[in-house]
Amino acid sequence: MGAKSKTKQTFSFDIKLGRNLATSITFTFSMVARSNNIRMLEKKVENFNMNRVIDEFEEMTRNADQVQKQTLKEILHKNKSAIYLQNFGINGNTTDPEAFKALVPLVTDLDLEPYIKRMVDGDTSPILTALPVPAISLSSGTSQGRPKFIPFTDELMENTLQLFRTAFAFRNRDFPIDDNGRALQFIFSSKQYISKGGVPVGTATTNVYRNPNFKAGMKAIQSLCCSPDEVIFSPEVHQALYCHLLSGILFRDQVQYVFASFAHGLVHAFRTFEQLWEEVVTDIEDGVLSSRITVPSVRTAMAKLLSGPNPELAETIRTKCMSLSNWYGLIPALFPNAKYVYGIMTGSMEPYVKKLRHYAGELPLVSHDYGSSEGWIAANVRPRLSPEEATFAVVPNLGYFEFLPLSETGDTEQEPPVGLTEVKIGQEYEVVITNYAGLYRYRLGDVVKIVGFYNKTPQLKFICRRNLILSINIDKNTERDLQMSVESAAKRLAEEKIEVIDFSSHVDVSTEPGHYVIYWEISGETGDDVLQDCCNCLDKGFIDAGYMSSRKCKTIGALELRVVERGTFRKVQEHFLGLGSSAGQFKMPRCVKPNNVKVLQILCDNVVSRFFSTAFE
Repeated sequence: MGAKSKTKQTFSFDIKLGRNLATSITFTFSMVARSNNIRMLEKKVENFNMNRVIDEFEEMTRNADQVQKQTLKEILHKNKSAIYLQNFGINGNTTDPEAFKALVPLVTDLDLEPYIKRMVDGDTSPILTALPVPAISLSSGTSQGRPKFIPFTDELMENTLQLFRTAFAFRNRDFPIDDNGRALQFIFSSKQYISKGGVPVGTATTNVYRNPNFKAGMKAIQSLCCSPDEVIFSPEVHQALYCHLLSGILFRDQVQYVFASFAHGLVHAFRTFEQLWEEVVTDIEDGVLSSRITVPSVRTAMAKLLSGPNPELAETIRTKCMSLSNWYGLIPALFPNAKYVYGIMTGSMEPYVKKLRHYAGELPLVSHDYGSSEGWIAANVRPRLSPEEATFAVVPNLGYFEFLPLSETGDTEQEPPVGLTEVKIGQEYEVVITNYAGLYRYRLGDVVKIVGFYNKTPQLKFICRRNLILSINIDKNTERDLQMSVESAAKRLAEEKIEVIDFSSHVDVSTEPGHYVIYWEISGETGDDVLQDCCNCLDKGFIDAGYMSSRKCKTIGALELRVVERGTFRKVQEHFLGLGSSAGQFKMPRCVKPNNVKVLQILCDNVVSRFFSTAFE
C-alpha cells in the first residue's frame, strides 16, 4: 500500500483503505505495501487531516464488500506459511471467501489455546502467523473467570491507531477541540512480563500504551495526556489515579475532554475524588505532593508538574467542590472547557451511565468504539447519540467479519454465518473475526444487533456476551437480562434516595432446587422491607419464559438477594488487578462462575444481609 506498490487496474474505481492516508489504491497490489505502512506509522500519525480521514471512511464503507474480500486476501497471503492454515489446505492461492469458509472451521479461544501456548512458550515457527508475534495480550479474565492469551502484532497496533483516527475525526467534527487542548485520560499501563519463551506478555491496553507509536498517535489527534508518562506506567494503580486527578486539575483550563476506557473507570475516578478532594487541594495550595505517593519516579514527575504553591487554583477548586449539590456536575465544574466525556458506556458498562451522567451534568457522554482484546471492530461515527442509543459502524478493513445469526432461543448452530454486507436489520448475531494476528473464523462470543447501515457497512449495537448466562433448568438469562432486572429493582431503592453501586450474580446449585443469587452493594442503609421489595422485583424482573415457568413449578428456587459491605466490589477489582489485569481494562464480572472460587469467597465473606424472594408464593 505504499507509493512503490505495483497495481493493476481491475476495477474502475479506487478504494482508500485508510492504512496509508496519502495513497489511494486498487484491489490488486503488492503485499509488501502493508509492511511499508507499519514502518510509516510514525510519519502517518503526524499528518492528521479530519476531512481526509472522514472521506476515506466514506469511500471504504461505500465499497465494504470489496474491501472485505481484499482484506481477507491480504490476511491469507501475509500468513500463507502459517502451519494452522496449511493444516486446513489453505495456501497463498486461496483468496475466495467461500473457499476459505469451506476449509477453515469456526473456532473459540479454547480451540486456539494450544497453538497460542506454543507461541507464548517461545516456539518461533509459523504457527498462526508467518512471523513470530512481538507480544501477547492477556484479556482481563473477568468475563470467563480466566484470562486468555491473544497474539498482538504490529498490524493490530496499526488498526488501533486507524480506529482512533477515524473515531476522533467524527468526534472532532461534532465537538471541535482546541489545537492546544489536552485530555484528562485515566489510563493505566500494567507491567509486561516476559514469558518463559521470551515473549512480552501484557494486557491489550498495556501493549498499546507501551508501543512507541502510541504517544505520537495521540498527539497527532490532539489528545495529549495531562499526566506524565511516569503516572501512566506507575506500578501502583491507586497512586496513579490520584496523580491523574491532580494532573487534570493542574491543566484544568486546557482539558478538552475526559476519558477512561470504561464508564466504570470514570465513575470510580470521581468517586475517589469525592473522598480525596481536600488532599488534592492541599497539594496544589502548598505545592507539595501528598505523602501517599511513594513511587520515586512518580513523585519526581509530579513535583515538576506542581512547580510551587498555587493558592489561587486551590481556592478555586475548593469553592467549586463546596458549592456542588451532591457532586452533580463535578466534571464541568473542575474542567470548564471540557466538551464531552468519553469511554465505553454500552453493554456491561450501562449500569454506570446514570452515575456518570450525574457527574457530567450537561456535558455530552460519548460512547467509545467497539472492540475487544482480540482487536477493534467498529467506530462510533455518530458521537452525538446518547450511550443508550449509541451505534457503531464496522470498519471493513480491520479484519474479515462474519456474523452467526441467533435464533429466538439464543442458538447459533441452526444457520451458517453471513458476510458483513449480508446481515439483516433487526437481527441479532454473534461476531466472528479473521484478523492479521492469527485468529481465523474466531467466535468472539459477543452478541450484536444490526440497527442499520452506514453506506454499505452495518451499524450495530452491542447487546451482551453469550457466555454470561444464568441457567439452571430450561431458563436462559443473559447479562442483558440480569441488567434489566437490576435496573427495575433499583427503582424501588431510588425511592429511598439510595443507589446500587455495583452488582454481580451466581447460580447456587448447592441446594435443591438451585436458585439465582444476586449480590448488591448499595450506597446507604434502608429497611428490610425495602430490600425485600427489591428482592421480589429482581425475581419478577427475569421475564425469560423458561425462568418464569420454572419458578412457578418450583424447579428453580426463590431468588436470593445478598447485600454486601461497602467496598466489597473494590476488593473484587483488587483481586483481578493482582492477577495482572489492567485498571483501565477491568470489567466487573456480572456472573461469577463456580470455578471463580476467590471472587465468590470475597462476595460471600462480605455479606451483611440476605433476602429470599416471595414473588412466586
